[in-house]
Amino acid sequence: MGNVLWKRKTYLSQVIAQTQSNARYDEAAKKLLGNKIVLAHILKECAAEYGACTVDEIAERYIQGEPQIGVVGVHKDESNVQATSPVVSGATVEDGSLTEGKVYYDIRFHAMVPGEKRAGAIRLIMNVEAQNRFRPGYPIIKRGIYYGGRMLSAQYGLVFTNAEYDKICKVYSIWICTNPPKEFQNTITRYAIQPECLVGQAVERKENYDLLSVVMVCLGEPETEGYAGLLEFLEVLFSQDRTADEKRNILEDKFHVPMTEQFESEVQEMCNLSEGVYEKGLERGIERGIERGIECVALNMIRADKPFDEIEILTGISHEDLIRLADEMCEKV
Repeated sequence: MGNVLWKRKTYLSQVIAQTQSNARYDEAAKKLLGNKIVLAHILKECAAEYGACTVDEIAERYIQGEPQIGVVGVHKDESNVQATSPVVSGATVEDGSLTEGKVYYDIRFHAMVPGEKRAGAIRLIMNVEAQNRFRPGYPIIKRGIYYGGRMLSAQYGLVFTNAEYDKICKVYSIWICTNPPKEFQNTITRYAIQPECLVGQAVERKENYDLLSVVMVCLGEPETEGYAGLLEFLEVLFSQDRTADEKRNILEDKFHVPMTEQFESEVQEMCNLSEGVYEKGLERGIERGIERGIECVALNMIRADKPFDEIEILTGISHEDLIRLADEMCEKV
């Protein structure tokens, strides 16, 4: 029994360590993704409003204030609605739901539309998410649409009240999928509200219905079809195979990213954490492979009617675990 408890404690400690390592990696990824120059690259290719702008213009002129990283909640109850404000203040740090718990946007920030002349008028609310699991049990695109819907409805009481629907700001939810299936790799897809004239040809101004866009950015392998532009930029940035020096050289030389001390330290941190996540996962994989190999040996000996005492001595598997393996084998027969 002591051997079983020791194994369980060891496995639990490894799971906790791996979870903490993954959490640190996720936080570092969000911090890197929340850098204005990175967000500017994303907006230029994903948001139609910025297609004619330079990356520097977007970063310096149009992204408003500092992006909020992991502090703005997705869900909101009516009891938590904040006081009315003429513009989106960006000061809300928590948007908790009384019934659904707290879920936070990875990154949320506000941006001006190029050509907007009214001083202080914020016209876009942006959300950027880093997503490693492409199929976590539901379609990611549905979650993206939900996030966009929440950003629209959360404007009530902050951007508009009562019947002031003309003040609603357009929202973007942009998803950076780092590990998509092969058929989605190296693709960028934008989903938006589009008119469909069923009878006649009524023409509504685009700004009155173009209020929600969801963009799926699915990264892929280098030197494959479609690997260029933003897809290459983000693959280099989040690659777990490239060294910090390699990333720095590509980002500087090809994408003209100024390597400030802070940005370079964030890239280095990502590389260090990538190595830790990979090594811990590899160690656990090797260990589990060995465990399964020993279990296979034990199962073969059970099938050969070898005494449990003999199997326990030869494999190191406890009597209780041998009984469990035998029961599982019987259930499969």
